[in-house]
Amino acid sequence: MTTETQTASRRRASFHNLTVAEVRRLTDDAIEVTFGVPAELAGQYDYLPGQYVALRTTLPDDNGEPHEVRRSYSICAEPRSFEDGSSEIRVAIKKDLGGIFSTWANAELKAGDVLDVMSPQGAFISRHGKDGSSVQHNVMNSMNHPEELAGEPGSFVAIAAGSGITPVIAIARTLLAANPETRFDLVYANKAAMDVMFLEELADLKDKYPSRLALHHVLSREQRIAPLMTGRIDSEKLQALLSSAIRSEDVDEWFLCGPFELVQLCRDTLAARGVEPEHVRFELFTTGRPDRPEGNAGRPVVEDESQDTFKITFTLDGLTGDVASPTHARESILNAALRVRPDVPFACAGGVCGTCRAKLITGTVTMDENYALEQDELDKGYVLTCQSHPTSEEVTVDFDV
Repeated sequence: MTTETQTASRRRASFHNLTVAEVRRLTDDAIEVTFGVPAELAGQYDYLPGQYVALRTTLPDDNGEPHEVRRSYSICAEPRSFEDGSSEIRVAIKKDLGGIFSTWANAELKAGDVLDVMSPQGAFISRHGKDGSSVQHNVMNSMNHPEELAGEPGSFVAIAAGSGITPVIAIARTLLAANPETRFDLVYANKAAMDVMFLEELADLKDKYPSRLALHHVLSREQRIAPLMTGRIDSEKLQALLSSAIRSEDVDEWFLCGPFELVQLCRDTLAARGVEPEHVRFELFTTGRPDRPEGNAGRPVVEDESQDTFKITFTLDGLTGDVASPTHARESILNAALRVRPDVPFACAGGVCGTCRAKLITGTVTMDENYALEQDELDKGYVLTCQSHPTSEEVTVDFDV
């Protein structure tokens, strides 16, 4: 049962059908996909550099049965609009070993195909500015001319690996264009030169800002002239990079994007060097279980009236609903909500993207993983519903605040 409330909602993640305008090969294992956004949907796809979208389609499972698959991918270009009011979304998809969606996309996706694309989400954005907000927040007002933005000068450092370059290149382009005094250092780790995504675009960016962009390619399986740029980034190499190659003093913001091990190493190292957590932005590759919840319906649970249940109440788009969750099932709040309302927002279901964020209003929960919420969000009571399990008889969450 649902009831109307007067909740004021922020723009919620929602899917729309978008047509693939172009598929461009980046490397043997990676493509850039451009989606055309019609004028009537342009407002739904405004975004800040560093944000992501979720893509959804139906693919056959191991038994040949149709199965919904959704994956999140960072947007790799700064915002752009056209004279007719339309716009575009560009994402990079790197083929993962065993990755159902990424393997299919790299082999089969083509111009003219239609996919469900979620409206942009994510907090991996710059917050540099006097008011704590980023110059990027002004991008939508000057989408075709970010160089005209009067952003504050700053010093920024990004450390990315593999497809972690996707959001970082959009952030770097925007911040460098926003102020002629801004400096950006980028450490980009890959196995070999042939694996480097956006190689030409990075070279062009370096040519455009030769004195303000420092680009450091680190290759783990290929010898480079500088020994510091050869080999895997471990604790010793990271310390060396921070002490010599990077101007690590007086950095306004750090951007970390890659696999968990690298991001965590960087976070720990920066903390040990006295960098305040509020100056560090990070985003992880998906590390969770995208097969749970299943599709838009939620993982099935066995309900037994003789057993105890948790009462979960949630508000979404001004509508409040209730669902009983068997205590023995240990299902997440997201999974329970999806069983009665399939439009509850989520993308990775692994505690990484933050799409399923909601505010805990009453009750208590335990959260298995959290790679998306920052401390200020936790302090305000926000939880990741895909990772949160009730620990009190009744729990209330609000997706709209």
